[in-house]
Amino acid sequence: MATKSLARGMGTYSKRCGCTRPTNCPHPYTIRFRNAAGRQTEESGYRTQQAAVDRLTEIYQQKRSTPQAAAQEAHDLGQKQFKTYAEEYIAKRRDWSESRSAGARSALGKHIYPELQSRRIESFTPSIVERFIETMERNNVGIAAQDQAFVTLKTILLSAHKKGAIQRNPLTGVVPPQYDPERAVVPNYDTIQLIKTQSSDFRFRLVVDLMTGMGLRNGEALAVNINNLVADDVYRVSEQVSANTNQLARLKHRKLGEFREVPMPQKTRAAIETYAKEHGTFSGGYLLAGANKTGSLPHMTYRSLNHAWKQATKDLPLPDGLVMYGFRHFFASNALSNGIPITDVAEWMGHKSIEITYRIYRHLMPSSITRAAKILNMSL
Repeated sequence: MATKSLARGMGTYSKRCGCTRPTNCPHPYTIRFRNAAGRQTEESGYRTQQAAVDRLTEIYQQKRSTPQAAAQEAHDLGQKQFKTYAEEYIAKRRDWSESRSAGARSALGKHIYPELQSRRIESFTPSIVERFIETMERNNVGIAAQDQAFVTLKTILLSAHKKGAIQRNPLTGVVPPQYDPERAVVPNYDTIQLIKTQSSDFRFRLVVDLMTGMGLRNGEALAVNINNLVADDVYRVSEQVSANTNQLARLKHRKLGEFREVPMPQKTRAAIETYAKEHGTFSGGYLLAGANKTGSLPHMTYRSLNHAWKQATKDLPLPDGLVMYGFRHFFASNALSNGIPITDVAEWMGHKSIEITYRIYRHLMPSSITRAAKILNMSL
């Protein structure tokens, strides 16, 4: 198809397929224009002629409203490789906590750089981001790691888009990594007790009690504190041990100093108090986290916790897909199956929104339509 031009300065559009009737063929249009910095640029993938014209019009209007100096700066940023731009961006994030910066750098090094480090910033599109997510899925990257990598990539790309280095939003229509409900394997009571029996690490057994009884995350359990027993049946979750730094840090989805309170079964309270009585505490009331100069009470780290899990489960016939996080799933399943509202469970679990709780545990909830029909029928 011959190249067609619009008004002076707007650019051209064409098809490069070689079909005899290109206006009716399914191949996309390509547009060619000079960007705000005066560089010849091409974009493809426009399904219709009108879509190509609309895009050229949009670019033309942007050029007319963008000062030349700002356009040149945006162009220069767009020419940078992703790794260069990302490193500069992370270095400037003085508002980020140490744990957030460490998490972002970990995601970049393990998952993002191997795939995208040399790609020019200006070349990112939604399809590139989609393919990156698909690659993580094919490589069986855990959902938590997928989410961390996606959020990190999204933050950096949206920054570049805001500065004009990427013309169109590279996240438009992108579906974030989805939690696969089948991965939420929930151990039953007997399996939990069997795992505890197989472990010789008293610290690990306490973590199991905390995760199954109060739904704590691994890091929150490692930061358990005797002073957080604020009532006979209430525990205040105020901090966690960071997986990146192994230091105490603010809670996930919470600002520094914020906390949440969770129900504390008597059995769990007894486990905490018995542990403190038999093994003592670190400075400040911590049971598992802290420095111990005498060496008589070793603190627990993520590494020692994972080692204890592997030692306790290596010879057991466990359900396929069961991981340590299953202890936390047990808490949620136990609460939901006994009629506790999902809004309460979401708050106790520390989820960012109820949608997350629903997406993860929907398949664990008892069927409600038939039950609801019976209840409503009784009232009618």
